[in-house]
Amino acid sequence: MADSIQENNYMVNDLAAKGKQEFFPGQVLSCAQQGHDFLFTCDNGVQLSVQVITDKVLRFRFATEVGFAADFSYAVPADQPRPEIEFLEFREKPDHYRITTERLICTISKQNASSRILDRSGTLLSADEKGFHWEYDYETGNDIVKMSKQVQSGVHYYGLGDKPDNMNLRGKRFTNWGTDTYGYTKGSDPLYKNIPFYLELQQKIAHGIFFDNTFKASFDFAAERADVTSFWAMGGEMNYYFIYGPTLTEVTQEYTRLTCPPELPPLWALGYHQCKWSYFPESNFRGIAKGFRDRKIPCDALYLDIDYMDGYRCFTWSPTHFPDPKKMVQELAEDGFKTIVIIDPGIKIDPNYSVYKEGLENDYFCRRADGPLMKGSVWPGLCNFPDYTRPDVREWWAGLFKGLIQEDGVRGVWNDMNEPAVFEKGTFPDDVRFNYDGHSASHKKAHNIYGMQMARATAAGVKQFSYPNRPFTITRSTYAGGQRYSSAWTGDNIASWEHLWLANIQCQRLSISGFSFVGSDVGGFIDTPDGELYVRWVALAAFHPFFRTHSSGDHGDQEPWSFGEQYLDLARGFIELRYRLLPYMYTTFWQYVQQGTPVLRPLTFLDQNDTETYLRMAEFSLGDHLLVCPITQAGADGRWMYLPRGDWFYYWTDEAKEGGAEVWASAPLDRIPLFVKAGAVIPMYPLMQYVGEKKVEELILHVYYKNGSETSVVYDDGGEGYGYQQGQSTTRRFTVTGTPGSLTIVQTIEGDYQPSFATYRLVFHGLGFAASQATVNGEASPLTEATSDLGLALKEVVVSSSFTEITVG
Repeated sequence: MADSIQENNYMVNDLAAKGKQEFFPGQVLSCAQQGHDFLFTCDNGVQLSVQVITDKVLRFRFATEVGFAADFSYAVPADQPRPEIEFLEFREKPDHYRITTERLICTISKQNASSRILDRSGTLLSADEKGFHWEYDYETGNDIVKMSKQVQSGVHYYGLGDKPDNMNLRGKRFTNWGTDTYGYTKGSDPLYKNIPFYLELQQKIAHGIFFDNTFKASFDFAAERADVTSFWAMGGEMNYYFIYGPTLTEVTQEYTRLTCPPELPPLWALGYHQCKWSYFPESNFRGIAKGFRDRKIPCDALYLDIDYMDGYRCFTWSPTHFPDPKKMVQELAEDGFKTIVIIDPGIKIDPNYSVYKEGLENDYFCRRADGPLMKGSVWPGLCNFPDYTRPDVREWWAGLFKGLIQEDGVRGVWNDMNEPAVFEKGTFPDDVRFNYDGHSASHKKAHNIYGMQMARATAAGVKQFSYPNRPFTITRSTYAGGQRYSSAWTGDNIASWEHLWLANIQCQRLSISGFSFVGSDVGGFIDTPDGELYVRWVALAAFHPFFRTHSSGDHGDQEPWSFGEQYLDLARGFIELRYRLLPYMYTTFWQYVQQGTPVLRPLTFLDQNDTETYLRMAEFSLGDHLLVCPITQAGADGRWMYLPRGDWFYYWTDEAKEGGAEVWASAPLDRIPLFVKAGAVIPMYPLMQYVGEKKVEELILHVYYKNGSETSVVYDDGGEGYGYQQGQSTTRRFTVTGTPGSLTIVQTIEGDYQPSFATYRLVFHGLGFAASQATVNGEASPLTEATSDLGLALKEVVVSSSFTEITVG
């Protein structure tokens, strides 16, 4: 009897062990082609779908025993048209199948469905190691889906969203599981955002991997084994895209096109914003506004955190703190301020609260597996939470913004706590159920997209009730593709020099991960910076797309004037520089919207053929022609930094520098290391206290000499409304060509939009010859000499904004 029991135990243990084993595709029996799609079937029932999305983008989907689930993605819109494939060839070989496009060669092994991808010259770009494999998870019933690939020689990894770590990810491991990480530090993981996209650079050739799986996912960049890179998820499907460059910038462009860039924001959203937890009562909020205007610090937006609400109930106003919000918002608007309010997902359980009653009556809130409503504590106390994965709930949520936006005049909304975060255990229990747009799911699958879908619903409401103005929204948590709905910030950082360093890295990393409209809490959310740290942070953030000071009320004041007159003057100077650079910033954003180019570009993106750039992370470019490198150490009066190959001018002095080397950039507290690319045309506005304060009657064009040729672009559509979608915009291209004795600027204009300015003031930098006059469209025009804001004596000329050609000699 004892022997029989022991034998049964062995059998049970053996079955349990088999349940934990890894499974692999079998031998490929057949391949069926349908247009650009290929379906490979293995002898053990595993199927592999390879879709040729473009000649540079291939999609891989694996199904195990049960076949493919419905093809649904929150990241990649289903209605995207697939481009025509000009060349596509399919061949069966003795031991593999081969798919060839104009740019790539993909082989699928008949032995185990593993793949290899090469460029058309035969250079190996990617090769499976174990390839696809999976493990059954008894606790959840899901497959843990895994992919491992060989590490090619000299490989480097970038991307993955907001990870607070070195720019180059090689040797690291990360997890995507959106988490409210208060006071995170370098290396903290996971964080708020879930962007499962990374870029790989090897042998100076770049490609990317986008793993479109919303379950908790992990990425190992040759950390566990130096010769293997892998990614896996705790459920769902092995569904990933291979994206070929060959440049890093092209990889990000292709990914951003796949997941879709945002619409253009209103121009004012690129101005300076001021926020605090919390400004109240109304007299305090108005006092902050007066503080900016009295001190002549440019500012476009002021924020209200949770204390503006009635008992933290979303979509309400505190009758004590803000008795007449419509009047307040209107009067602030008359002085150029846009009011932004916070909205969290938690809806207070209160039978007398209309939003709660509507949600309850219509069954809009998330439920547990056995039926009870999901309850969790956040700022209002016990709350229920909308299921934003339901279209009808998103429509209801959008409609709730009518009061704040259309009636009260609020101009933007920021979504917080939407990882989702609750106080009990950090987030929802695993058994909470979601509609998932008709593809029923647990919290395990929906967690990473909850914040994105909240931002989606919020954006729809703000857009609907802001019309004909453009909407503005911000989110803390998101998933791949979330850039379509919102801007973002990097979360609850700390007033420290390390976090200033992190802000630089995180904003660059998000930008190359398709999400460019980003910024950090200037000065730090937690604790209070000293004046030096605050000014250095403002100097960096002036070159980030989203530019906002935000802090916790627990730690003192953090307005630009909070640190004394010396630091106020310095902070004001950088904010003023941002406002002058708005046409350049807006043009760069337009390039992002049109072409998918990241607004912030790490050094490697500027010259991936220069191996000196691969491990550097401080330097970055804003758009095509500005190179920035922040000071991130106390007491420093400058820094060594690397200039990419080419010719550059130091912004503050016009000193010429040759790239491809480290240079010393002198930067006392009134400067940030900032270089302008030779040949660039940098557009600037006259100084304003807020966007639209003055009519721009003259656009200033700073023209930098180059012995050679360089092209710049300036885009304009008025910065508000939707006329640009009907062609009411203008794109001005300037080609600068320099010789040892002359400089020529040729302008071409596309579009019929008529800007407010009729003239340009061209200011010339770095002319290496004595210039006395300009020839404008063949007619002589005198050059004048003027002293710039930086004290530089420069030649300039005022011309019609419709000029065709100018030569200076």
